[in-house]
Amino acid sequence: MAQVKLGQPVNRRLGDLLAADGLLTPEQLNKALAEQKGSTEKLGSILIKLGFINEEQLIGFLSRQYGVPSITLSQLEIDTEVLKLVPATIAKKYEVLPVRRMGNSLALAMADPTNVFALDDISFMTNLQVLPLVASQSAIKKAIDRHYESKTEAIASVMQDMSTDLSNVEVVEGSEEEVTGKVDVFELKESADEAPVVKLVNMVLVDAIQKGASDIHFESYEKVFRIRFRIDGVLHEMLSPPKRLESALLSRLKIMSNLDIAERRLPQDGRIKLRYSTREIDFRVSTLPTIFGEKAVLRILDKDALRLDLTQLGFDAWSLEKFTAAIHQPYGMVLITGPTGSGKTTTLYSAIHTINSPDVNIMTAEDPVEYNLKGINQVQINEGIGRTFASALRSFLRQDPDVILVGETRDLETAQISIRAALTGHLVFTTLHTNDCPSTVARLLDMGIPSFLVASSMLLILAQRLGRKVCAQCKEAYEADEESLVPYGHVATGSGKIQLYKGKGCSTCNFTGMKGRVAIYEVMPITGEIREAVLKGAQTAELRAIAQSQGMRSLRQAGLAKVVEGTTTIEEILRVTLS
Repeated sequence: MAQVKLGQPVNRRLGDLLAADGLLTPEQLNKALAEQKGSTEKLGSILIKLGFINEEQLIGFLSRQYGVPSITLSQLEIDTEVLKLVPATIAKKYEVLPVRRMGNSLALAMADPTNVFALDDISFMTNLQVLPLVASQSAIKKAIDRHYESKTEAIASVMQDMSTDLSNVEVVEGSEEEVTGKVDVFELKESADEAPVVKLVNMVLVDAIQKGASDIHFESYEKVFRIRFRIDGVLHEMLSPPKRLESALLSRLKIMSNLDIAERRLPQDGRIKLRYSTREIDFRVSTLPTIFGEKAVLRILDKDALRLDLTQLGFDAWSLEKFTAAIHQPYGMVLITGPTGSGKTTTLYSAIHTINSPDVNIMTAEDPVEYNLKGINQVQINEGIGRTFASALRSFLRQDPDVILVGETRDLETAQISIRAALTGHLVFTTLHTNDCPSTVARLLDMGIPSFLVASSMLLILAQRLGRKVCAQCKEAYEADEESLVPYGHVATGSGKIQLYKGKGCSTCNFTGMKGRVAIYEVMPITGEIREAVLKGAQTAELRAIAQSQGMRSLRQAGLAKVVEGTTTIEEILRVTLS
């Protein structure tokens, strides 16, 4: 029997050729042709479905007819990286399946190896030499469903674990941005816009809001893709969608936050606004390339969860009195210190909210602006265009301010301008990264600020941490000896036995025993004695001794007081404070 060379049209219909080869009777052929009328299904698939020929016979015949090797796809497992070479839409369009990559060649299973358009398109798209293999149409369709369409099933199985109501969820900004780029960008956008992907991303965002998470981490590893929530300062793994969903989920996040889905080599920053029921919640989005793909982190900025009442933050009576007195001074500097995620922004916003009134001009320079506050002039720092903290501060001084908030004092120039503003009739709030209040003075001196400027400008220094609270739903009391807390820094009162609390673990706290957070404060007012000590060049230990003699409690002592109150646990205080 004569073979038809690859790339040349078949002169006789498949059915006639099968009949001529003795694999089919004329009656069977006529019945199959009648079945095919009005259908897009190929004759070979119909013959198999009717039982006139089996798949092995058809593949063998097509292999001989077209002069190309055949392949059985039913039990074949294909590498994910190979599947990525040919998007699902192209595989369905041409009824092809990438099977294996060998150097610069791609083995491609095809129902019709004579389809030169498919061969040319896929060769151009992959920049590889395509080696066709023949398989039946039905086998290719099943294989495409198994390797590509399982994405939808995977999403469905993931969503079964999340009973989140999405009826009141709406993306307010960013979902309709026009995306341009190479062909694969359109494929990414198409997969990202599929209903199951959109629904899964929305469910993750809403689930994070309901669980009180502060951050959502989408993380790519070699063989795993996982999603973690930071709840009460601790990361918890929530779900691990199949690795093949990674591109679609990350592309969906990028579309929502108006980022370039074609750019995977550089970090990007964006923002999502989500309307959930009656609340509008902002997500600050950051993407970062890693060795196994991109990582995306979403910071949740929930205005409804923002506490702006100083009395609700966790201050003890003495500390609240000193802090309130400082923020009502006409000029000077209030400095708040602590690591990232310790609640500095909340304390700052609470302070300026307390003193905000129509007769006060408050200006802030922030990177980024986390919450929009009514009646306050907020400026977003953008170092890429030269809008730095220092340049913003210089402009502020020409804007007739009463109160200035500097998001972070990062360098000498910013520190100098802030202190100059504090000395010339402005109340200045700023933050610094140090461990406690006394060491903040040493940090300013190390930056190059003269001691007389530090001493004369400072009103108060506040250091803070956030500790998890015992879950109110499952807390249970136990008796302990007060002396057992003394080695950790507690000052004994002689009460003997005290009642402490711990969480038993329940569904409300995700069986951790801890739910919610409380701020722990160390407050150091800059008194006359401390000013004199700074001017004399006193060491950090000496400043600490003076401040404690005047009523300051260290972070550890303030934390242990929360333990005695029953708010938190010893283990939690040891985790977040230094001895």
